[in-house]
Amino acid sequence: MKAKTSTTKWVLPIIIFSQFCCTSLWFAGNSIIDDLVLFFNLSAESLGYISSSVQFGFIIGTFVFAILTLSDRFSPSKVFFICAVFGAVFNLGILYPNNTITTILFFRFLTGFSLAGIYPVGMKIAADHFEKGLGKSLSFLIAALVLGTAFPYLIQSFGFNIKWEAVIFTTSILALIGGFLVLIFVPNGPYQKLADKFDVSKILDVFKKSSFRSAAFGYFGHMWELYAFWTFVPILLMMHQEFHGVTLNIPLFSFIIIASGSISCILGGFISNRFGVKRTAIWALTISGVCCFLSPIFFLVSATPLFIIFLIIWGMAVIADSPLFSTMVAQNCEVQSIGTALTIVNCIGYSLTIVSIQLLNYLITYDTIAPYAFVVLAIGPITGLIYLKKN
Repeated sequence: MKAKTSTTKWVLPIIIFSQFCCTSLWFAGNSIIDDLVLFFNLSAESLGYISSSVQFGFIIGTFVFAILTLSDRFSPSKVFFICAVFGAVFNLGILYPNNTITTILFFRFLTGFSLAGIYPVGMKIAADHFEKGLGKSLSFLIAALVLGTAFPYLIQSFGFNIKWEAVIFTTSILALIGGFLVLIFVPNGPYQKLADKFDVSKILDVFKKSSFRSAAFGYFGHMWELYAFWTFVPILLMMHQEFHGVTLNIPLFSFIIIASGSISCILGGFISNRFGVKRTAIWALTISGVCCFLSPIFFLVSATPLFIIFLIIWGMAVIADSPLFSTMVAQNCEVQSIGTALTIVNCIGYSLTIVSIQLLNYLITYDTIAPYAFVVLAIGPITGLIYLKKN
């Protein structure tokens, strides 16, 4: 028991910091999209394709990980490290001087594939170390994911003529640091129970439990909205800038809006301890759904500070329920299936993000529809709430 207590003192901070470092790879391409368009002579629609290629890589990666039940059969810390190294290397592929849109999408796809062994495996590691207070632990972990996702925008926002190549180098180095920290300092958790053998049936078995299905489908609704919102935050700001004739530091405000979700993740973890994980998730999903419906009103209002505040509130609500859904998924399946359960739910959830991202990418090309396009994201929260209320 003593060993367990001492372990928890330093393992969680290391996992959190490592998650931040490694997930900075996620939006590294998005944050420098303008530079990539100019340098490689890409089309204006490249943002949606580059973002979706990472998502697609993550989906295929999580599917492969789930099929092979890798994080339930092998040391998750070693899996995390290997994927961090590959992710850093593939991220550097963007620096290849003769890149075309095809090769860029390929490198981003492989980066997304590598992230499949980082994000859900990081949650698996946390579940192996924290049986009690898992919701609060995952809230800190996903807060790190949010900061990691937003970090490339912060690098771009300083206005010191930082070359886009520096963003790629920085995020790759961070990923390597995160991978080595987990490998060296995070042992297998005291609550870990490795699966005895390869068992593909686990993928379907976890969905047989109604409480698991409720959590999973709530998560799917949440994911429909989340990455589409994150991907198009800079576009929303750009559209507001052009529509109302104002000047904004788009990378800085993109960072603030996305990073604000790290605060709500942590707050959600503490609130869920008092009011319950499911109830807190319902609140967050409801608020983000309302923001979807209100988005045209705030977009058309010329008051820029009000628009930014609205986006920050939306940015907080859209991610606050993510650790809560992951907690419900982990708590409603067998211990030896946690890794596979988290991975397959991530796989399906991220598959939905490609649809919502591409749908928005299409809708915003029409000037008359663009201010109202984000209402379509409300489909996710509405669906998620329906399934949460069922159980």
